[in-house]
Amino acid sequence: MAPAGFGPPVDTRGLQEYAFTMHKIPVGVLGASGYAGRELCGLVAGHPQLELAFATADSRRGERVRVRVPGTGAPAEVTFLAPDDAPLGDVALVFSALPHGASAAWSARAHAAGAKVVDLSSDLRPGHVTDAVRSTFALMAGVGTRDSGIGNSSPTTESRVPTPEIPYGLPELFRDEIRGADVVANPGCYPTSILLGLAPLAERGLLAEGATVSVAAASGVSGAGNSPKADMLYGEVTEDYRAYGAGNVHRHLPEMRATLEKLGADVDLVFTPHLLPVHRGILATMTVPLTEMPDDVAGIWRERYAGEPFVEVGDGGSPTLREVAHRNVVRIVPMALQGMRRPTLLVLSAIDNLVKGAAGQALQNANLMLGLDEAAGLVR
Repeated sequence: MAPAGFGPPVDTRGLQEYAFTMHKIPVGVLGASGYAGRELCGLVAGHPQLELAFATADSRRGERVRVRVPGTGAPAEVTFLAPDDAPLGDVALVFSALPHGASAAWSARAHAAGAKVVDLSSDLRPGHVTDAVRSTFALMAGVGTRDSGIGNSSPTTESRVPTPEIPYGLPELFRDEIRGADVVANPGCYPTSILLGLAPLAERGLLAEGATVSVAAASGVSGAGNSPKADMLYGEVTEDYRAYGAGNVHRHLPEMRATLEKLGADVDLVFTPHLLPVHRGILATMTVPLTEMPDDVAGIWRERYAGEPFVEVGDGGSPTLREVAHRNVVRIVPMALQGMRRPTLLVLSAIDNLVKGAAGQALQNANLMLGLDEAAGLVR
């Protein structure tokens, strides 16, 4: 069934059989010139059942680029279209890797054209759905409007339009909601590493009520996107290490708080991101007060993620960025902290911010939405 407010569901019956017996399933990428968009183009190019029907980049329309196909190292050529020239109605699914604030309108337009959508921006994530987003999706659903321009009008009955129930695309936690959905909000990179690390504790009620969970997480510079920024120049980043978004004001906090609450946690979350002088990867270090210390610490994660193809649980040491680079995996290592007055865990979590933190997870979600093997086209 389609999420509330989205109109009739897209009929994808037979798509899997069609992909095997005739042609591949066509998909498109909006915002393909960014790091996540280019990564998506490469993943789709290497997917056994999907084909890239279009890739858009407004400022680079007409430009032909080569993207790396993960797992092979081979390049694939992609020619960028203007977004307005993208045949949204000719594809089964659209990935929207457009900037935050601009993506929701295009996701609405793509779905109105008949495509399923994975939105990689923050626009549709828990804690981020604004009145403007509500208006956009009301327009898509045909609720009373002043004119027909997607994203440029407001419904006359905005106060009565419900916030769309859009699945949050963490398959390891919300697979049943994602499977067969029409629109999915792909999580942020930091929330992916952090929430997968904390979820088993939250679900078991082991997070101490009212406690403060402190997270320090470091990301490669690709997490800031590829738009020119003076503070991202090589000379500014290399041989340095700094915090940013300090003061518990980072834009990823709303989706993490909302998701932890959904999982039953009642905690304060302190999140301080840091910038690493590397291209890709995230390492999150979480200090977690507990109600009690479990006998088998790592066993909690092994039991929760048993059978999950993209979760690795270690017994000691620290996960490294090299272990997860170019792979759609999260590597988690929990350990008990010594010398504490109350039971406290240290949970370390590492991902590739462009793969499991963005494009790879988006493809994982698309596979579920289209009824394909969840691991198809992904490097473990």
